[in-house]
Amino acid sequence: MTKGNNRETGWNFDNSYARLPDPFFTSLDLNPVHTPKLVMLNDNLASSLGLSSEALQSKDGVAVLAGNKIPENASPLAQAYAGHQFGHFNMLGDGRAILLGEQITPTNERFDIQLKGAGRTPYSRGGDGRAALGPMLREYIISEAMHGLGIPTTRSLAVVTTGEPVIREKNLPGAILTRVASSHLRVGTFQYAAQWGPVEDLRKLADYTLQRHFPDVETGQNRYISLLQEVIKRQAKLISKWQLVGFIHGVMNTDNMSISGETIDYGPCAFMDTYDPSTVFSSIDVQGRYAYGNQPQIGGWNLARFAESLLPLLHDKEEEAVKIAQEAIEQYPKLYQSNWLAGMRSKLGLSDEEMQDKLLIDELLSLMQKYKADYTNTFRALTFDKLEDTGLFGKKEFDQWYKKWQERLNRQQASKDTVHVLMGNSNPAVIPRNHRVEEALDAAEQGDFTVMERLLKVLSNPFAHSTEQEEYTTLPARSSGPYQTFCGT
Repeated sequence: MTKGNNRETGWNFDNSYARLPDPFFTSLDLNPVHTPKLVMLNDNLASSLGLSSEALQSKDGVAVLAGNKIPENASPLAQAYAGHQFGHFNMLGDGRAILLGEQITPTNERFDIQLKGAGRTPYSRGGDGRAALGPMLREYIISEAMHGLGIPTTRSLAVVTTGEPVIREKNLPGAILTRVASSHLRVGTFQYAAQWGPVEDLRKLADYTLQRHFPDVETGQNRYISLLQEVIKRQAKLISKWQLVGFIHGVMNTDNMSISGETIDYGPCAFMDTYDPSTVFSSIDVQGRYAYGNQPQIGGWNLARFAESLLPLLHDKEEEAVKIAQEAIEQYPKLYQSNWLAGMRSKLGLSDEEMQDKLLIDELLSLMQKYKADYTNTFRALTFDKLEDTGLFGKKEFDQWYKKWQERLNRQQASKDTVHVLMGNSNPAVIPRNHRVEEALDAAEQGDFTVMERLLKVLSNPFAHSTEQEEYTTLPARSSGPYQTFCGT
């Protein structure tokens, strides 16, 4: 396979993951495509990575993004991992993704560069290893929207069409997404090591994770206990942020849970319109395991699986190791609740704490559910005191709640201006509404990417509350059935 020239583009690869024991990955040749064409490029992200957007758009640049050329010092591989998928444990791995290596940025940060939809690997399990254009563009939109919302996430550098069809229910245009992540270490990576490898390999993986993601961890206690505690903290914070904006991941399997605390694997994800904790969008989640209201509990369940995988490192005696793990996991609900409550206080302009705040919040959410109010627009309306824009306007119960809220605001010392700023910075004007995402994808599949580009622009600063964002706050027309998403990534 031909090598790309790094000098003009700015590629600066290292391959620390490839220095782990062999069972954690399989080195690969690339799977070149016929006629690659660059259709989306994230200029701001490219710049932060130390890459030249101009060079990425060249023939050689596109060849790298398409998996037709290997950049100098890259070491293509597919990662091995396991995972509980809807509660069932399986051997998995990168079945349609190739990790080129780790880009070292001008500020000495390290990010995985992965090609998603890049062809078969030893972990493809009979699949073709390819991806369709629509799902790759969906991940681009949602991941960049999450970044704009200030939620830790993998990001999307580029989408390249392959010039080759992928066969699903019908022929679809093929595409490859270049995904950027702090790493692709997953709970499932540790489950794989614990299930099929020697303890020494598990220890090497844990040491690598500590060095890469938690270099400042305290060494006064067992460092693997610290690893568990730090991952718990990050996941509690991440999932609280999901809940605060109405994001539904859709497939919270343990292989889709990043150790770094980033949102990863945007498959059947979507944002909630009408507030309802039972909301499910994924076509395959027929039991509602990963419904919006279940996400915090599933986060705890996944972390328990992570703790189980670390047991041999937590203590020599299994009984003591289990006790240590349980004590750590017991902190998760408290951490999640603290993060969520702090975020909800900010959404309501509460700059201090009172014991009854959670009751006030729960009452509002209950009214929103009862009257099928839009989640994002309700908080937006409260921010600008436009009560007529909520689905609660004119309801006696809401009038009573509003009076209690105003009394609560008057008991704190923060000025009205301070409250307004706090709420404006906590309640987005826009989210990637499902109908807007579908509109952008439909246009893109017809060759028109301007709809997607406009959507990305308004999503890049969701707290701007600008005039141009107004049209993106409107709700979809009533449909004959619920909105569904599919695992097409």
